[in-house]
Amino acid sequence: MDEQGRRRAVILPIEEYEALLEALEDLEDLRAADEARAEGGEPVPLEVVEARLRAEDKLR
Repeated sequence: MDEQGRRRAVILPIEEYEALLEALEDLEDLRAADEARAEGGEPVPLEVVEARLRAEDKLR
């Protein structure tokens, strides 16, 4: 805890941490999709999306 008594850290199993990160990424993807829909952009074919995602995975 810090000087004001606020918690500063947490300990949890790595599997739980990774699940939280994955859930956060999913939420970010949903928000981006909602924003794109609101802008009225052109739909992107599934094959193009899959290819882009594979390319991103290779960069990680």
